Amino acid sequence: MDLAQHPRIAKTSPYEIAAPASQTLPVVVASPHSGTDYSAEFLAASRLDRDRLRRSEDAFVDEIFARAPVLGAPLLKANFPRAYVDPNREAFELDPAMFNDPLPAWANTRSPRVAAGLGTIPRVVASGEEIYGQKLCFAEATRRIDRYYRPYHAALTELVVETRERFGYCILIDAHSMPSVGGPGERDRGTRRTDIVIGDCFGTACANIVSTRARETLERLGYRCAYNDPYSGGFVTQHYGRPLDFVHVIQIEINRALYMDEVAIRPTDNLGQLAAHMDDVVLALAAIDRSAFLP
Repeated sequence: MDLAQHPRIAKTSPYEIAAPASQTLPVVVASPHSGTDYSAEFLAASRLDRDRLRRSEDAFVDEIFARAPVLGAPLLKANFPRAYVDPNREAFELDPAMFNDPLPAWANTRSPRVAAGLGTIPRVVASGEEIYGQKLCFAEATRRIDRYYRPYHAALTELVVETRERFGYCILIDAHSMPSVGGPGERDRGTRRTDIVIGDCFGTACANIVSTRARETLERLGYRCAYNDPYSGGFVTQHYGRPLDFVHVIQIEINRALYMDEVAIRPTDNLGQLAAHMDDVVLALAAIDRSAFLP
Protein backbone atom coordinates (compact mmCIF):
# COMPACT_ATOMS: atom_id res chain seq x y z
CA MET A 1 0.00 0.00 0.00
CA ASP A 2 1.73 3.15 -1.22
CA LEU A 3 0.27 5.80 1.07
CA ALA A 4 1.79 8.60 -0.99
CA GLN A 5 -0.30 7.41 -3.93
CA HIS A 6 -3.43 6.86 -1.83
CA PRO A 7 -3.75 9.81 0.56
CA ARG A 8 -7.41 8.98 1.23
CA ILE A 9 -9.41 5.92 0.26
CA ALA A 10 -13.00 6.65 -0.79
CA LYS A 11 -15.61 6.47 1.93
CA THR A 12 -17.52 3.87 -0.08
CA SER A 13 -14.80 1.50 1.10
CA PRO A 14 -15.29 -0.43 4.36
CA TYR A 15 -12.50 1.71 5.74
CA GLU A 16 -10.74 5.00 5.16
CA ILE A 17 -7.05 5.82 5.47
CA ALA A 18 -5.91 9.37 6.05
CA ALA A 19 -2.24 9.23 5.19
CA PRO A 20 0.59 11.71 5.63
CA ALA A 21 2.32 12.96 2.50
CA SER A 22 5.31 11.07 3.90
CA GLN A 23 5.18 8.92 7.01
CA THR A 24 7.74 10.32 9.42
CA LEU A 25 6.56 8.71 12.67
CA PRO A 26 6.73 5.01 13.62
CA VAL A 27 3.09 5.23 14.72
CA VAL A 28 -0.23 3.99 13.31
CA VAL A 29 -3.55 5.17 14.73
CA ALA A 30 -6.70 3.07 14.26
CA SER A 31 -10.31 3.96 15.08
CA PRO A 32 -12.38 0.78 14.60
CA HIS A 33 -15.62 1.95 16.24
CA SER A 34 -16.29 5.46 14.89
CA GLY A 35 -17.98 4.40 11.63
CA THR A 36 -21.33 5.99 10.78
CA ASP A 37 -22.36 4.39 7.47
CA TYR A 38 -25.70 2.85 8.46
CA SER A 39 -27.10 1.18 5.36
CA ALA A 40 -30.83 1.21 4.63
CA GLU A 41 -30.69 -2.58 4.67
CA PHE A 42 -29.26 -2.66 8.19
CA LEU A 43 -31.73 -0.09 9.50
CA ALA A 44 -34.61 -2.10 8.02
CA ALA A 45 -33.37 -5.30 9.67
CA SER A 46 -32.93 -3.67 13.09
CA ARG A 47 -35.70 -3.12 15.61
CA LEU A 48 -33.85 0.02 16.74
CA ASP A 49 -33.67 3.38 15.03
CA ARG A 50 -30.40 4.97 13.97
CA ASP A 51 -30.12 7.11 17.10
CA ARG A 52 -30.31 4.10 19.39
CA LEU A 53 -27.89 2.11 17.24
CA ARG A 54 -25.45 4.99 17.53
CA ARG A 55 -25.14 4.38 21.29
CA SER A 56 -22.58 1.70 20.42
CA GLU A 57 -20.34 4.07 18.46
CA ASP A 58 -17.08 5.48 19.70
CA ALA A 59 -18.41 8.70 18.28
CA PHE A 60 -15.94 11.33 17.03
CA VAL A 61 -12.83 9.36 18.00
CA ASP A 62 -11.65 9.63 14.40
CA GLU A 63 -11.97 13.42 14.74
CA ILE A 64 -9.99 13.42 17.99
CA PHE A 65 -7.07 11.79 16.16
CA ALA A 66 -7.66 13.52 12.83
CA ARG A 67 -4.35 15.40 12.95
CA ALA A 68 -2.25 12.23 13.12
CA PRO A 69 -1.50 12.42 9.36
CA VAL A 70 -0.38 16.05 9.73
CA LEU A 71 2.03 14.89 12.42
CA GLY A 72 3.34 12.12 10.15
CA ALA A 73 1.32 9.02 11.11
CA PRO A 74 -1.45 7.25 9.14
CA LEU A 75 -4.96 7.08 10.56
CA LEU A 76 -7.19 4.11 9.73
CA LYS A 77 -10.90 4.28 10.50
CA ALA A 78 -13.74 1.85 9.87
CA ASN A 79 -16.64 3.39 7.95
CA PHE A 80 -19.11 0.67 8.94
CA PRO A 81 -20.74 0.95 12.37
CA ARG A 82 -19.78 -1.22 15.28
CA ALA A 83 -23.39 -2.33 15.74
CA TYR A 84 -23.21 -3.93 12.28
CA VAL A 85 -19.87 -5.72 12.59
CA ASP A 86 -17.17 -5.26 15.22
CA PRO A 87 -13.55 -5.43 14.01
CA ASN A 88 -12.28 -5.54 17.60
CA ARG A 89 -13.34 -9.18 17.89
CA GLU A 90 -12.17 -12.46 16.44
CA ALA A 91 -13.47 -12.99 12.92
CA PHE A 92 -16.17 -15.45 14.03
CA GLU A 93 -16.90 -14.62 17.66
CA LEU A 94 -20.64 -15.28 17.39
CA ASP A 95 -23.69 -15.89 19.57
CA PRO A 96 -25.49 -19.04 18.32
CA ALA A 97 -28.79 -17.75 19.73
CA MET A 98 -28.74 -15.01 17.06
CA PHE A 99 -28.86 -17.42 14.13
CA ASN A 100 -31.52 -19.67 12.64
CA ASP A 101 -29.00 -22.26 11.45
CA PRO A 102 -26.18 -24.03 13.32
CA LEU A 103 -22.79 -22.34 13.56
CA PRO A 104 -19.67 -24.25 12.51
CA ALA A 105 -17.78 -25.97 15.30
CA TRP A 106 -14.80 -23.67 14.81
CA ALA A 107 -16.77 -20.49 15.63
CA ASN A 108 -15.98 -18.98 19.04
CA THR A 109 -19.36 -19.11 20.77
CA ARG A 110 -18.25 -19.06 24.41
CA SER A 111 -16.25 -15.90 24.94
CA PRO A 112 -17.29 -13.38 27.63
CA ARG A 113 -17.96 -10.88 24.84
CA VAL A 114 -20.36 -13.26 23.12
CA ALA A 115 -22.08 -13.86 26.47
CA ALA A 116 -22.55 -10.10 26.81
CA GLY A 117 -24.11 -9.90 23.34
CA LEU A 118 -21.10 -8.08 21.91
CA GLY A 119 -19.59 -10.52 19.44
CA THR A 120 -18.36 -9.87 15.92
CA ILE A 121 -22.00 -9.47 14.89
CA PRO A 122 -23.39 -7.78 18.01
CA ARG A 123 -26.70 -8.90 19.45
CA VAL A 124 -27.22 -5.78 21.57
CA VAL A 125 -26.16 -2.15 21.58
CA ALA A 126 -24.26 -0.58 24.46
CA SER A 127 -27.50 0.11 26.38
CA GLY A 128 -28.33 -3.60 26.34
CA GLU A 129 -31.20 -3.31 23.84
CA GLU A 130 -31.58 -6.13 21.31
CA ILE A 131 -30.67 -5.04 17.78
CA TYR A 132 -32.72 -7.55 15.77
CA GLY A 133 -36.35 -8.60 15.86
CA GLN A 134 -35.63 -11.93 14.20
CA LYS A 135 -32.73 -14.32 13.79
CA LEU A 136 -30.06 -13.99 11.12
CA CYS A 137 -28.63 -16.70 8.91
CA PHE A 138 -24.98 -17.68 9.22
CA ALA A 139 -24.42 -16.73 5.58
CA GLU A 140 -25.22 -13.12 6.50
CA ALA A 141 -22.54 -13.16 9.19
CA THR A 142 -20.04 -14.57 6.69
CA ARG A 143 -20.97 -11.90 4.14
CA ARG A 144 -20.41 -9.06 6.62
CA ILE A 145 -17.13 -10.51 7.83
CA ASP A 146 -15.83 -10.99 4.27
CA ARG A 147 -17.00 -7.58 3.05
CA TYR A 148 -16.14 -5.39 6.05
CA TYR A 149 -14.14 -7.13 8.76
CA ARG A 150 -11.48 -8.77 6.59
CA PRO A 151 -10.69 -5.69 4.46
CA TYR A 152 -10.31 -3.56 7.60
CA HIS A 153 -7.82 -6.00 9.11
CA ALA A 154 -5.97 -6.43 5.84
CA ALA A 155 -5.46 -2.65 5.73
CA LEU A 156 -4.40 -2.52 9.39
CA THR A 157 -1.95 -5.39 8.93
CA GLU A 158 -0.40 -3.69 5.91
CA LEU A 159 0.01 -0.39 7.75
CA VAL A 160 1.65 -2.11 10.72
CA VAL A 161 3.99 -4.22 8.58
CA GLU A 162 5.05 -1.28 6.40
CA THR A 163 5.66 0.91 9.45
CA ARG A 164 7.80 -1.75 11.10
CA GLU A 165 9.77 -2.27 7.88
CA ARG A 166 10.37 1.46 7.51
CA PHE A 167 11.33 2.29 11.09
CA GLY A 168 12.33 -1.07 12.56
CA TYR A 169 9.32 -1.04 14.89
CA CYS A 170 5.70 0.07 15.01
CA ILE A 171 3.57 1.60 17.76
CA LEU A 172 -0.14 1.07 17.13
CA ILE A 173 -2.66 3.20 19.00
CA ASP A 174 -6.07 1.50 18.98
CA ALA A 175 -8.34 4.45 19.77
CA HIS A 176 -11.70 4.09 21.54
CA SER A 177 -14.11 5.92 23.79
CA MET A 178 -16.13 4.69 26.74
CA PRO A 179 -19.38 5.77 28.40
CA SER A 180 -18.76 7.98 31.41
CA VAL A 181 -20.62 5.46 33.62
CA GLY A 182 -20.29 1.68 33.53
CA GLY A 183 -23.17 0.14 31.62
CA PRO A 184 -25.36 -2.97 31.94
CA GLY A 185 -23.41 -6.19 32.01
CA GLU A 186 -20.14 -4.47 32.96
CA ARG A 187 -18.51 -5.08 36.30
CA ASP A 188 -18.30 -1.34 37.03
CA ARG A 189 -22.00 -0.83 36.29
CA GLY A 190 -23.26 2.50 37.59
CA THR A 191 -19.76 3.68 38.53
CA ARG A 192 -18.37 6.95 37.20
CA ARG A 193 -15.21 6.27 35.28
CA THR A 194 -11.79 7.86 35.14
CA ASP A 195 -10.83 10.11 32.23
CA ILE A 196 -8.70 7.71 30.21
CA VAL A 197 -7.92 4.00 30.42
CA ILE A 198 -4.71 2.69 28.87
CA GLY A 199 -4.90 -1.00 27.99
CA ASP A 200 -1.86 -3.11 27.17
CA CYS A 201 -3.20 -6.59 28.01
CA PHE A 202 -1.43 -6.40 31.36
CA GLY A 203 1.96 -5.68 29.86
CA THR A 204 1.92 -8.30 27.11
CA ALA A 205 0.99 -6.09 24.13
CA CYS A 206 3.80 -3.54 24.33
CA ALA A 207 7.02 -2.66 26.08
CA ASN A 208 6.38 -1.06 29.44
CA ILE A 209 7.83 2.26 28.26
CA VAL A 210 4.99 2.67 25.74
CA SER A 211 2.12 2.51 28.20
CA THR A 212 4.14 4.39 30.82
CA ARG A 213 4.96 7.20 28.39
CA ALA A 214 1.32 7.48 27.35
CA ARG A 215 0.15 7.68 30.96
CA GLU A 216 2.82 10.18 32.00
CA THR A 217 1.98 12.43 29.08
CA LEU A 218 -1.75 12.35 29.79
CA GLU A 219 -1.34 12.92 33.52
CA ARG A 220 0.97 15.85 32.85
CA LEU A 221 -1.87 17.29 30.76
CA GLY A 222 -4.25 16.94 33.70
CA TYR A 223 -6.11 13.69 32.96
CA ARG A 224 -6.89 10.99 35.48
CA CYS A 225 -5.71 7.67 34.06
CA ALA A 226 -6.02 3.98 34.82
CA TYR A 227 -4.24 0.89 33.52
CA ASN A 228 -6.21 -2.08 32.18
CA ASP A 229 -9.31 -1.36 34.26
CA PRO A 230 -12.04 -1.73 33.21
CA TYR A 231 -10.57 -2.32 29.74
CA SER A 232 -7.28 -4.15 29.25
CA GLY A 233 -7.45 -4.34 25.45
CA GLY A 234 -9.62 -6.11 22.91
CA PHE A 235 -8.84 -8.35 19.96
CA VAL A 236 -6.70 -5.75 18.16
CA THR A 237 -4.46 -5.20 21.17
CA GLN A 238 -4.18 -8.92 21.86
CA HIS A 239 -3.68 -9.98 18.25
CA TYR A 240 -1.33 -7.29 16.94
CA GLY A 241 0.69 -6.64 20.09
CA ARG A 242 3.97 -8.52 19.58
CA PRO A 243 6.74 -6.68 21.44
CA LEU A 244 9.33 -9.34 20.60
CA ASP A 245 8.56 -8.69 16.92
CA PHE A 246 8.78 -4.91 17.46
CA VAL A 247 5.05 -4.26 17.22
CA HIS A 248 3.77 -2.43 20.31
CA VAL A 249 0.05 -1.82 20.81
CA ILE A 250 -1.90 0.19 23.34
CA GLN A 251 -5.62 0.67 23.54
CA ILE A 252 -6.70 4.16 24.61
CA GLU A 253 -10.24 4.52 25.99
CA ILE A 254 -11.41 8.12 26.36
CA ASN A 255 -14.27 9.04 28.68
CA ARG A 256 -17.01 10.46 26.43
CA ALA A 257 -17.98 13.07 28.99
CA LEU A 258 -14.67 14.79 28.20
CA TYR A 259 -15.71 15.75 24.69
CA MET A 260 -19.35 15.01 23.86
CA ASP A 261 -22.97 15.14 24.92
CA GLU A 262 -23.61 11.44 25.42
CA VAL A 263 -27.39 11.72 25.05
CA ALA A 264 -27.52 13.93 21.96
CA ILE A 265 -24.34 12.36 20.51
CA ARG A 266 -22.87 15.76 19.73
CA PRO A 267 -19.33 16.99 20.28
CA THR A 268 -18.78 19.73 22.83
CA ASP A 269 -16.36 22.64 22.64
CA ASN A 270 -13.84 20.52 24.57
CA LEU A 271 -13.17 18.21 21.63
CA GLY A 272 -10.60 20.57 20.10
CA GLN A 273 -8.51 20.74 23.26
CA LEU A 274 -8.69 16.98 23.73
CA ALA A 275 -7.58 16.46 20.12
CA ALA A 276 -4.57 18.72 20.69
CA HIS A 277 -3.65 16.68 23.75
CA MET A 278 -3.88 13.43 21.79
CA ASP A 279 -1.43 14.99 19.32
CA ASP A 280 0.92 15.29 22.29
CA VAL A 281 0.44 11.59 23.05
CA VAL A 282 1.20 10.58 19.46
CA LEU A 283 4.37 12.68 19.45
CA ALA A 284 5.45 11.44 22.88
CA LEU A 285 5.19 7.81 21.78
CA ALA A 286 6.97 8.53 18.52
CA ALA A 287 9.84 10.12 20.49
CA ILE A 288 10.67 6.85 22.29
CA ASP A 289 14.09 5.82 21.08
CA ARG A 290 14.20 2.53 19.20
CA SER A 291 16.98 1.34 21.51
CA ALA A 292 14.36 1.10 24.29
CA PHE A 293 12.84 -1.86 22.44
CA LEU A 294 16.05 -3.83 21.97
CA PRO A 295 16.77 -6.87 24.20
